[in-house]
Amino acid sequence: MPDRLGVISACSLSMLCAPFIRPEIKAQLPPPCLLIDVEKNNQRGHKAMNGLANILLVAVVGYGLFLVFMYYYQNRLLFLPNLPSRNVERTPSSVGLAYEPVDLVTSDNIHLDGWFISAPEKRGVILFFHGNAGNISHRLDSLLLFHKLGFSTLIFDYRGYGRSQGQPSEAGTYLDAEAAWGYLTTDRSMAPSRIILFGRSLGAAVAVHQAAVQTPGALIVESCFTSVPDMAAELYPFLPARWLSRLDYNVQQQLRRVSSPVLVVHSRDDEIIPFRHGRALYEAANEPKQFLELRGGHNDGFLVTGRTYTQELDGFLSAWIK
Repeated sequence: MPDRLGVISACSLSMLCAPFIRPEIKAQLPPPCLLIDVEKNNQRGHKAMNGLANILLVAVVGYGLFLVFMYYYQNRLLFLPNLPSRNVERTPSSVGLAYEPVDLVTSDNIHLDGWFISAPEKRGVILFFHGNAGNISHRLDSLLLFHKLGFSTLIFDYRGYGRSQGQPSEAGTYLDAEAAWGYLTTDRSMAPSRIILFGRSLGAAVAVHQAAVQTPGALIVESCFTSVPDMAAELYPFLPARWLSRLDYNVQQQLRRVSSPVLVVHSRDDEIIPFRHGRALYEAANEPKQFLELRGGHNDGFLVTGRTYTQELDGFLSAWIK
């Protein structure tokens, strides 16, 4: 293809020579500046292709940076101790419950803040694992409910939550659960058969793991996912989420190792963890097992369901905690 100077020269030469060209030949020639127009069109095409290539390059680089962000910052996306706050705003006494402050020490020497609320009936003790946001002061509704059912409760904040030391991690939450279990079975000399592991949302994943390595009197799994990779694949379908996930919390797999009676609780209205996760967990659990369907959202389903929720909990626990 001639360069621009060559095209202009050819065009100029054709115009200079036009008077001397025979008419029948001249009729067969292209317009004098057609080659210049073709060259301009080619340049526009190249600019358009270069612009598209730049857009694609920016998109690829941006996507790659987002993958890096998701890989290295996923702990911050799951563990939300500052939502709404790490401040312990209230205590059980604000709802009329007497309590003992508890300092749990993990095997890696992390101090965890907790409360022990004793119930007069002493039907057993609930070891409660809360969700991924907030702290123990945001769970007073549950403490009051357990107390009315006649169960004592140990509730604590994971490492990095509330007034507990450390930084949250999957492995860390398992060590935290082991410390809480040890406090009940060793410091308070409670029989494992009298302990109910109760987990809500992320806390249910921690409770299931603990029930797989110990044998509590019963296990309650409320509003939980099957695994973190499963949830990530649903939340980010445009990402290779399973490949990226450094967190596991494979609740479905761990449940198959649990021999204690299991109650799975989930709401069809759950806007965070779909109902099918609860059903899948129920199917994975060994007998004896029971399923309780709630009404209401992820965070308020137990409150919305109200009396039915309380009665079903009472019936399940009465059947297995003697």
